Amino acid sequence: MKHTYYIQGMTCNGCRSHVEKTLSEVEGVSNARVNLEQEEAIIEMESHIPIETFQKALQEDGDNYSIHKNPLPASPKGRRKNKDKSKSEKSPLRGMGGSFYCPMHCEGDRTYNKPGDCPVCGMDLVEEQSPLLGRGLGGGFTCPMHPEVTKDEAGSCPICGMDLVPMQADVSAEEKTYQKLLKKFWIATVFTLPIFLIAMSEMLSNNPLYDVLEQKQWNWIQFGLSIPVVFYATWMFFERAYKSITTWNLNMFTLIGIGAGVAWLFSVFGMFFPDIFPDQFKAESGAVHVYFEAATVILTLVLLGQLLEARAHSKTNSAVKELLKLAPNKAIKIVEGEEVEVSIDKIELDDILKVKPGDKIPVDGVITEGDTSIDESMITGEPIPVDKAKGDKVSSGTINGNQSFLMKAKKVGSDTLLSQIIHMVNNASRSRAPIQNLADKVSGYFVPVVVLISLITFIVWAIWGPEPVYVYAFVNAIAVLIIACPCALGLATPMSVMVGVGKGAQNGVLIKNAEALEKMDKVDTLIIDKTGTITEGKPTVEKIGSFTEDQANSERGFNESKVLQYIVSLNSNSEHPLAEATVKYGKEQNAQMIKSDGFSAVTGKGVQATINDKKVALGNPKMMAYANAEIDSQMQEEAKTYQKQGKTVSYLAVDKRVVGYVVIGDKIKATSAKAIKELQDKGVAVIMLTGDNHDTAQAVALELSLANFKASMLPEDKLKEVEKLQDQGKVVAMAGDGINDAPALAKSDVGIAMGTGTDVAIESAMITLVKGDLHGIVKAKNLSHAVMRNIKQNLFFALIYNTVGIPIAAGVLFPVFGILLSPMIAALAMSFSSVSVIGNALRLKTKTIN
Repeated sequence: MKHTYYIQGMTCNGCRSHVEKTLSEVEGVSNARVNLEQEEAIIEMESHIPIETFQKALQEDGDNYSIHKNPLPASPKGRRKNKDKSKSEKSPLRGMGGSFYCPMHCEGDRTYNKPGDCPVCGMDLVEEQSPLLGRGLGGGFTCPMHPEVTKDEAGSCPICGMDLVPMQADVSAEEKTYQKLLKKFWIATVFTLPIFLIAMSEMLSNNPLYDVLEQKQWNWIQFGLSIPVVFYATWMFFERAYKSITTWNLNMFTLIGIGAGVAWLFSVFGMFFPDIFPDQFKAESGAVHVYFEAATVILTLVLLGQLLEARAHSKTNSAVKELLKLAPNKAIKIVEGEEVEVSIDKIELDDILKVKPGDKIPVDGVITEGDTSIDESMITGEPIPVDKAKGDKVSSGTINGNQSFLMKAKKVGSDTLLSQIIHMVNNASRSRAPIQNLADKVSGYFVPVVVLISLITFIVWAIWGPEPVYVYAFVNAIAVLIIACPCALGLATPMSVMVGVGKGAQNGVLIKNAEALEKMDKVDTLIIDKTGTITEGKPTVEKIGSFTEDQANSERGFNESKVLQYIVSLNSNSEHPLAEATVKYGKEQNAQMIKSDGFSAVTGKGVQATINDKKVALGNPKMMAYANAEIDSQMQEEAKTYQKQGKTVSYLAVDKRVVGYVVIGDKIKATSAKAIKELQDKGVAVIMLTGDNHDTAQAVALELSLANFKASMLPEDKLKEVEKLQDQGKVVAMAGDGINDAPALAKSDVGIAMGTGTDVAIESAMITLVKGDLHGIVKAKNLSHAVMRNIKQNLFFALIYNTVGIPIAAGVLFPVFGILLSPMIAALAMSFSSVSVIGNALRLKTKTIN
């Protein structure tokens, strides 16, 4: 049986995966598929299962989601909002703020709507770096008494009448977390330091403190000083440890809670019930040795590690922060001929905006008046300004040169290129690389094994250790618990991914997910399209020809101007780059349009329609065969002359008779030859697959020194070629820019879309090159190699650290060298292990990938 249900409460792909897993595990379910956008769950079952059973499973899993038989109302609380494309919903970057995620990605790319701890590992959730609507972007006014009131201009509050004040940027949740930890750290330090000094004074032969008070009194003072540290400054560690045990998601806080907690409780019991302890644990005064200094110093050092991590986290996503700074908050809008300064969220589609010299371009659009040069380095990584003229596209966040111009808004709010880059970088930063599965498996067994090693350590020291055996056993067992840090292992992959994805964004290489980075490093075969990938994708008409030698054609009047008229009339219905080139040329030649009916495009072949009651077809030889129009040998020879020069020739057939042709040229990008050579030097086999004819493809291949190419390839042919190479064991990347490339892009191991191409191609790809040239693939290859190498370094450091640290903490060096590891030193080493992993990941920021 197969039923479709509707899910409420999902907000991200992590939620989708979570719900899908929960439903799949219900007894009797053979398969469950959940669609995030449609909020649907399609469940296959052996026999009917009541919906209440699924609801109970979701409730037991945390009660964050609900399942329903019928579609939900438009937008109930907690339901994912539909993507409304109306102008009113185009406020800048709406819906991208106020999102938090676990830095270790315990639940994939799941996000939370408020700060707190990860329910799995206990780590502080990190704020996704996205701007909040109105606030944090600067500009605008609000009421100090009623912050929900916001206006673009100064004035009075409509509720209370108070003067509105300028909005101040909100302090990020990330900064709030850091400040909270900093406050707690100083409190912990203030109370821990005297405890440490009191405890260390016991090592002096004539302890001056004992002249003031007895040891028992000093123990009570240590106890009193430890209370603010344990029950305020670091209490969160014990809460996390308790949660980890009750949910059996054992983590670093489990070990810290057990280790520091046992040390503190042992000391408290030693004070209140000294008679139950053997003499080994007592000093000459009869007071039990207490370990308040060990517990508080351990907790304070772990808090220091958390503080350093919080600061380091802010650096790992600095690339997104830099992108956010590009978003302007004001724009100049032309209203009835007047220049009016407006907030960026007031810009709507087709508004005319003025951009002055040095200003940031507010939204995506096209220039309608003027010309200039624009610095696009912030989104393409290329430092040289690009000249722009009327009709050229401009992108939000790029910087205008020294000329003013007018532009028409074409994409606003979350649809702008800058917004999509930020969104893609955030999503990729939260994604999991397959290599992380290894770390997750190790971490799953790590904590129970460490606890077992700690118990074995206690037993071994208690049986074979020197006097006082129980003291040695106790201290070393705690040292084992404290030094073991699965946190470093868990952070090894996500930190490198986060920094690497940000580095790519700064260089015009957008990574959709971490899996793309890992696979790109293994790619050994690259398939590339020709038009728009190798070539500029800006075709121009070079010649219109007619086959006037045919008497019938001559009588029917199909000279060059008539051929052009039919081609322009037919192509006016098409959005293909070649079609746009012919229409543009026709307008320049003042060709008159003729109405066409029944237009249709035949993928990979051409287009057809009815003009003047005649069936007209335009395209390659396959299109002519499709239209039952024969191309004779003389026509083919005439066309080949141009095709051997690398030009594209499309034939025009009217009523099954070929009457003319159009020759279209497309320049090869300046970077294509160099990029292909660099990829080949890296051991990547480059293959060109094009829908163009063999002669044109061969001419391009010869110019680029490409030995492998195939011509006349339909979309399904490209798809089959990808599958064929994969069956041979190749790791295949596919680079393309058109709708016809989408199937192959989706099937390949790594799909690479040109940012200058279609939205369908970009959506199908795992990597998008903003600038849209092949050199971006070289950057992507270099970046993936650097990231994977960095991840392996992090994993090595984390594993070696624990492999060496745990035996030393257990005391293996004591019999030979007399060396023991203090639990306090273990805590310091444990705290800095995570910071060292983050520090190594940050080295990627300095890596050159050009």
